[in-house]
This record gives sequence, structure tokens and C-alpha cells, in this order.
Amino acid sequence: MPEIIDLSQEIYTGMPVFPGLPDVAITMHVSHEEWDDITDSDVVSPAVNRMELGEHTGTHVDALNHMVRRHRGQSIEMMPLSMFYTEGICLDLSHKGVGELIDVVDLEVALAADLTIQPGDTVLLYTDHYRRYFETADWPNGPGISAAATRWLGGQGIAAFGVETQAPGVRHVSNREVHHICGELGFTHYENLINLHLLVGRGRFRFIGLPLRIRGGTGSPVRAVAVFEENVR
Repeated sequence: MPEIIDLSQEIYTGMPVFPGLPDVAITMHVSHEEWDDITDSDVVSPAVNRMELGEHTGTHVDALNHMVRRHRGQSIEMMPLSMFYTEGICLDLSHKGVGELIDVVDLEVALAADLTIQPGDTVLLYTDHYRRYFETADWPNGPGISAAATRWLGGQGIAAFGVETQAPGVRHVSNREVHHICGELGFTHYENLINLHLLVGRGRFRFIGLPLRIRGGTGSPVRAVAVFEENVR
């Protein structure tokens, strides 16, 4: 049996979201008791919940149209599913602290531990920021990839990279340019991943992070997983 590791945050009312994006609210739309005309129950259980959230909530993937107007035709439902079903590797960058940039040399050093990037891979960047800072004041201020490192990854022909933080770059330093480079070079990224510490040092795996088929979507929440199976190189 394959080993499946969940890389996805739980979605819940009031969870942290990127500053300025919609807050998450999950409320009961109708209960089983309403359906069954039960009026004297001490327990009310939801039959259907209502969810209010943005496309970029929790563990999610960006569409190429997210940050740059000229890519507006490349919405999430237009991107090939092969971008979200790939092989993957996880690089250990846990020495990077709050607000630090991850540069090309950091990626090269992490790869030196018997790892290689292959065309079409998803490259996950483990910083341990989630376990250290989730729901704290420093959660929005994670380490992030530099513009040069983003362009370097794009030059390897990857499908995507993924981070534990709310943004792929350092906010107000590299983040906007990182998004623009992804659109320019035609690859994407995942944000708010968890459990990357369970992947470090284990080699290659199957990565799956399928988005919802949102018409015109600029991104989508995903249930991202890593699968260790014998036929992954």
C-alpha cells in the first residue's frame, strides 16, 4: 500500500489568511433536525454548511492569472491537470528564519544531499515556519524565495514549487516579483503547506494538489498530498 502524507491545512472559521484577503466563515445552512422537523432535540447537527472564503485560503495553488493582467486568460480551470499531478522532492531550508530570503545558493546546497530536480517536478521548500509560528504574530513574516531563486527554479523546467508560508516570497521584498516570474515562465506555486518535515530526507515522491474547477479562478484551495510509492523514480 502507498503511504499518503497530508500536506494540507485544516480550513476553519477565523483561520489566518493573507492580509487583505477574505476571512473564512463556516456556518450551518440547514440542520438534520430542520429536515426531519425535530424541535425538541438537545443536539443540532449540520446537514449542509455554508462556506465563505477566498480562492487563496489555506493550502492553495495560484493560477497564472493571479498577479499579472496580461495572463488573465490563464485561469485555474484552463491550466492542465498535469501541472498538479507530478513527481516531487522536498528541500531542507529549515535554517532560514523569519523574513530571510532563500537564494540560489541555498537551493543548490539543499540539493547537494543526493537530490536532483527533474523537468515537471514540484519542488517543496521546508522551512518549519508552520510548526514554529502558525497563529502567532510572526506567522505572516516567514522566510521566502528570492526573485533570482524563482527564476532559477523556472529554468529547471519545474511545474511548481511549494512553501509552508502565506506567500512564496518575502512580503514587501520579493513576493510580488516572485508571482510575476511564475506567470512569465509558466509555472506555479502552492502556499500554506504543512507536514513538510515528514518528507525531508526521503527522496522522491508523487505530489498531488488538484484545484477546484473554478470558472475564471485566480487560484483554488487544494488537498495536497505526498505519496510514497515504488514506481516513483
